[in-house]
Amino acid sequence: MQLAIKIDVDTDRGTRVGVPQLLSLFAKRDIKATFLFSLGPDNTGRAIKRILRPGFLKKIRRTGVVGNYGLATLLNGVFWPGPNIAKRNAAIMRLTDALGHEVGIHCYDHIRWQDGLQHMSAEQVAKEFKKASDAFFQVFGFRAKTAGAAGWQANAYSLAAYDAAQLTYASDVRGSGAFYPRVGSQIFSTVQIAAALPTLDELLGLPEYPLHQLTKFYLSQLQPNQPNVLTIHAELEGMAYLDWFADLLGVLQAQGVEIVPLKKLASQILAEPDKIPVRDMIQASLPGRSGLLACVQ
Repeated sequence: MQLAIKIDVDTDRGTRVGVPQLLSLFAKRDIKATFLFSLGPDNTGRAIKRILRPGFLKKIRRTGVVGNYGLATLLNGVFWPGPNIAKRNAAIMRLTDALGHEVGIHCYDHIRWQDGLQHMSAEQVAKEFKKASDAFFQVFGFRAKTAGAAGWQANAYSLAAYDAAQLTYASDVRGSGAFYPRVGSQIFSTVQIAAALPTLDELLGLPEYPLHQLTKFYLSQLQPNQPNVLTIHAELEGMAYLDWFADLLGVLQAQGVEIVPLKKLASQILAEPDKIPVRDMIQASLPGRSGLLACVQ
């Protein structure tokens, strides 16, 4: 049984505090994972625009956003300019790579991508992803080979940008399995590895998923014959829920689960390209999240 762990790093504080704590934990557990970085301004405070989106306020209350992210982060981009994450935290990002973890792109501006992708033109999407790609290159000195979109936001324009950047694979989509994504009649060449496992913030605060039972729940969701992908956040599992996450890793390893970076699953999948199906990527809602996101049909 294999489980790929990818870490979405959304904010300046998550990069500065959460990533080093996860690196320390992974070193103790001899684990390599995939870190996807936000590389431009931290404009987290502008997420307040989602207040009219169904389920948004409920999620804020349920997940304890203010306590987990910190008041200063929630004011970034509103009362002061959002700090440039890559410029302030390049050393931490390079350390992640130096320690043998896979590194890739989460986004340039998290709020702009998550809230604005579906309203952008093809040219605007290409420009936004290029900004992320160029910032990634400035930090690491090589081009990113993988990406996982902010807020699970993907469409035909973003998939085209991935193809143009010649990514090896991506993980933007909820659902199961690996596939070549199709939108309408257009098929894209960057393989998507879907994530079936719910994220911690989708479960927190729900009475049917108390925290002390989540480890058992995640174990029950692992499938032996398909890619298992767990997406965590530097701002949650890397900070407020670090102890819980450390316990989860211990249980997984004790059960014989091999924890790997996403690129290991990708290499196994891409070794047999003729077996990779074409599947439709659609926009759908999921429990625990507000709005629509990219899903495999």
